[in-house]
Amino acid sequence: MAGILRALCYSLVLVLLVSATSSAAKEFLVGGKTDGWKIPSSQSDSLNKWAETTRFLVGDSLVWKYEKEKDSVLKVRREAYITCNTTDAAEEYKDGNTKVTLDKSGPHYFISGAEGHCEKGQKLIVVVMSQRHRLVGESPAPSPAEIEGPAVAPTSGAASLRAGCLVTFGVLVGFLWM
Repeated sequence: MAGILRALCYSLVLVLLVSATSSAAKEFLVGGKTDGWKIPSSQSDSLNKWAETTRFLVGDSLVWKYEKEKDSVLKVRREAYITCNTTDAAEEYKDGNTKVTLDKSGPHYFISGAEGHCEKGQKLIVVVMSQRHRLVGESPAPSPAEIEGPAVAPTSGAASLRAGCLVTFGVLVGFLWM
């Protein structure tokens, strides 16, 4: 009886750890580094490549670090993103240390406000998932398409299968320690 109780305790702790690590909103430094908001040196260095490997959820925040005298961040609509139109921004940030909370699911478009930077690739699309899609072990967000319609990240039963396997593994480890 004590062994079963111990196994259940281990399983409960494992489930709590898994759920605790996946429920808090996160802050993402744009580009993954302090100098990430810049004209990319190559296509493989683009901010969209970085965004493709990151899962963004409603409530998460993006943080930009840049020289406020030389650059800015513009939140724009899809059309302005594609054409690099800096005159029709929905929101403009110029403080050099910009934090934007992702408050709704779907694609979010950002471009540089510095003249000519967007045309040289200093722009970003992030696809934000709703909180109900937060599962352990999800794959990164899909690649955002510049010309096509808004990207929708796929959901997968594989993540819930992995979580179930982790719980089962915890129960088995608990039984082996009896």
